Amino acid sequence: MSFHRKRRRVICIKIVIVGEGKIGAALALQLSQENHDVTIIDNDPDVVEHAVDTLDILGIVGNGASYNVQAEAGVSKADLFIAATSSDELNILSCLVAKKIGACHTIARVRNPDYSNQLSFLKRELGLSMIVNPEYESAVEMFRILRFPSAIKLDVFAKGKVEMAEISVPQKNILDGLQIKSLPSSFKTRVLICAVSRGEELFIPDGNFTLRSGDKIHITASHNAITDFLKETGIYKEGLKSVIIVGGGKVGFYLAQLLSETNIKIKIIESDEKKCIELSEALPKCTIVCGDGTDQTVLREEGIDGCDALISLTGIDEENIILSMYASRANVKKTIAKINNTSLLEMLGAIGLDSVISPIKITTDRIVRYVRAMHNSEGTTFNTLYRIINDKAEALEFTVSEDDSLPFLNIPLKDLHFIKNVLIACIIKNGRIIYPGGDNTIEDGDTLIIVAPTDKYIKELNDIFQ
Repeated sequence: MSFHRKRRRVICIKIVIVGEGKIGAALALQLSQENHDVTIIDNDPDVVEHAVDTLDILGIVGNGASYNVQAEAGVSKADLFIAATSSDELNILSCLVAKKIGACHTIARVRNPDYSNQLSFLKRELGLSMIVNPEYESAVEMFRILRFPSAIKLDVFAKGKVEMAEISVPQKNILDGLQIKSLPSSFKTRVLICAVSRGEELFIPDGNFTLRSGDKIHITASHNAITDFLKETGIYKEGLKSVIIVGGGKVGFYLAQLLSETNIKIKIIESDEKKCIELSEALPKCTIVCGDGTDQTVLREEGIDGCDALISLTGIDEENIILSMYASRANVKKTIAKINNTSLLEMLGAIGLDSVISPIKITTDRIVRYVRAMHNSEGTTFNTLYRIINDKAEALEFTVSEDDSLPFLNIPLKDLHFIKNVLIACIIKNGRIIYPGGDNTIEDGDTLIIVAPTDKYIKELNDIFQ
């Protein structure tokens, strides 16, 4: 028995975005590329004109919290309303107005740490579908990486049961020249290499693919299995004991707050004296230094030569890049740089920068995940979306509900017809991680991790089949 899926009708979601800043622009670009009906609202006529000229979207000039402006933008018929201005209060008010007008779903960007303890209350009482905090989300991703410094990037699936770690293959490593099909016989630990970046090329590898030094590989397995595999290959890095954070802004505050619950020693270097006083009161477990973190003398005085990690979080991308490069030359084990200009991300891999975090990219991914989930058909649930390999590929998580009508259930994978370059990285059955072979089947209750090129726009499980 085999299964070919029928082509389904492409669903177009009507989306209104308030605020055409960096996050609004990134969202408008991504969502319009996925063939949604996008309208943006912004006070700046030049910004609106540029967006309309360069993207396949509509634009309205005006105050996004205004009833009349929202009515002109068609919010009453919108499936989703996103408020992404630089003002938290304006975003919340805009969503309230949109909800009253008739928008089905509303998402607000809220960044102020003063609101961080009441986000659940705001979401529940104001009827918001989602509140997204770019700085906090960035801090969480940095925290995961710092807890597992062997990885360039670490993504979590299935409520922590499965992780995907991005690792660089060092020169003269045992993996250099090894075919993927040889992994089970070469190592005790079972993992799956589901994507490889080599230069500017993306590979969704099969068993015959040969790894090379310099490759950035994405490994899927449990946390313990990834740790054991990296120890076997000699790539594993010991846990960190001390961290220097340059920049005490929102990301720095959130990150220090998370790290304060660990045994890692934290030092924050911040040039603004008033902000230093605020940080010292809010973060009693951290050492706060008032000084210029981009000054070599200050960094040496504060112990960069003996620290395990340097996190560069200034407001200037170029400074963060240079700081990370300087720290690497000073033999700091782990560096993370915050980058706001997403066009720089692909170039940074070529200069050997370690880990790079983009709040804009993280926020866009979270909201795109929500939009994709709005496509859910009966029987499957879209759980998670991560962009990998400079946005060239996506790792997606689906859960199969109890629905016997799904045509691909209980059929051996070898009898199913998949679209090109799509890989099932693993299947979680009753809490067990299974690396699927041809005789495995997809069953009720399974969770699947799928890896596919970004341009496939996988929105539901049916999309992976021909």
